[in-house]
Amino acid sequence: MHARVAAFENPRFGDASIVDALTKRARESAPQWQEALRGAQGNLTLVDPDSGRGLGITFFGSEDEIRQAEPVFERMGDEVPEEERGRRTSVDVFEVGVQEVAGRDPRAARVSRLEGDPGKIDESTRRGREEFVPRLREIPGFLGAYSLHDRGSGRTVLVTLWESVEAMRSSEEQANRLRDQSAESAGGRVSAVERYQVAFAQLPARVGATG
Repeated sequence: MHARVAAFENPRFGDASIVDALTKRARESAPQWQEALRGAQGNLTLVDPDSGRGLGITFFGSEDEIRQAEPVFERMGDEVPEEERGRRTSVDVFEVGVQEVAGRDPRAARVSRLEGDPGKIDESTRRGREEFVPRLREIPGFLGAYSLHDRGSGRTVLVTLWESVEAMRSSEEQANRLRDQSAESAGGRVSAVERYQVAFAQLPARVGATG
């Protein structure tokens, strides 16, 4: 499985009505775009009202399917008013290493960015499945996790999902320890930690042995 991660900036994400409009649009248009985006298996739309950042994460079976879907993403962007979606700043494609889904709708997400040794990605993924995910499951309010990897650069994006913003905040101390250990297993460092509200979630079925 692979993930297309599109980053956006929109200072109006601090306006709850804009986020509500984006959420409503995503829910109402989901059936239409599911049909158009052949191979798409799920989506996360994340917004941070404080920083004005947003992420659109779409899961596909392969990198080829993502490339074939790019014209559809362009049409999707044209149909969403810029005041809702903001300005797209980057698009990256990652391999999905770890996937853990609890089956309930998340309301908050923590996104951690790590820089590490490309040669240690497989070992880091193994430890994530065998050690870190079982420990995450013990934290109240935890609903899921994804590790996204770029084998060329050694970059990793860790996404953890929570039942509420409050649950996410309460998990900070434990999450900090696990994040540091994950970075160490990848032979690297934590470069950024971001926190988001989940505006829309349609998660793929659980894939792979994550514990």
